[in-house]
Amino acid sequence: MRKRVSAGAFASIAVFLLSFISPPLAHSAQTLAQVQAQVNRLEEEATTAAEGAQEAKVKLAALTRSLAGIQAQAAIQGKTVDAISKTLGTIAVNQYKSGSLSQSLELLFSSDPALYLSSAGSLEAITRRKTTELRKFQSAEQQLNATSLTVSDRLAQVKVLQKKLAERSAFAVAKLAQAESLLAKLKKEDRERLAKLAEDQENADQASSLAAAKSASGVSGRAGIALQFAFKQIGDRYVFGADGMVYWDCSGLTMRAFQAAGVSLPHSSRAQSRMGKSIPFNQKKPGDLMFFGRPVSHVGIYVGGGRMVHAPRSGSRVKVADASLGRKPLVAVRRF
Repeated sequence: MRKRVSAGAFASIAVFLLSFISPPLAHSAQTLAQVQAQVNRLEEEATTAAEGAQEAKVKLAALTRSLAGIQAQAAIQGKTVDAISKTLGTIAVNQYKSGSLSQSLELLFSSDPALYLSSAGSLEAITRRKTTELRKFQSAEQQLNATSLTVSDRLAQVKVLQKKLAERSAFAVAKLAQAESLLAKLKKEDRERLAKLAEDQENADQASSLAAAKSASGVSGRAGIALQFAFKQIGDRYVFGADGMVYWDCSGLTMRAFQAAGVSLPHSSRAQSRMGKSIPFNQKKPGDLMFFGRPVSHVGIYVGGGRMVHAPRSGSRVKVADASLGRKPLVAVRRF
């Protein structure tokens, strides 16, 4: 005789079987969250690499300008060496044509003392001039050789920086490609869901950022001008190497913000971190620049209340957010 299965037992068995047939919704959501976290991490790594590329780009530009100046100096020094060399050649030819040795003997046995003294003075003057020109030639040649070595050194540095720029740029692109590959593996509906969640979050951030910008008043001077410029860019998207007026990266935003305030900064967070006045972390004020990462790879403008305005990373927008980047520690605060 069969035993009857109670309703409660049947329900338990059904739940057990369904757990094998389809995963729980919470598990699915967690998986999507994990994918989104991986995508965010890859985008952050790409952003870090892009800032490294920007530093190499800034250094390369400065080095190229320096090299051009040194090359121009070498060209001038080369012309000086050629001119002195020609002068020495002329002196040698004239001495050869006049026969300095025979002229000296003639003067020695001359019956006209006045002629002897006059000609002897001319010979001495020619000798002094030749000695002076030789010294000039040697000095000019040494300077040219030193400059030529400097040119060679700068050219080698240029090659190193060009290589670093290419490597950092390629690394950034590769990280973004990995992020896109992760998303491509998801089902269409999951990709659309993640995109919608990300867009909703960005829209919410934008609304709160605009509200924060309105409340951040009373900052004067250069700091106030830079902050107001940055606030006007809230909602603009992050793009590698962009410095406005529609797309920005972190150092492009701070560069333009302080340019509006009359301060010239390079387009590199690492280069900017070496400028201005160093400020203790606990003494930072609105308008100070905050630098993150070792080595430095991100910068934002402090707003006050533990927040900053910045261009965060690829896939995000300019916003006001917590002045903390988790894995990237705060390493410097600078005031301009």
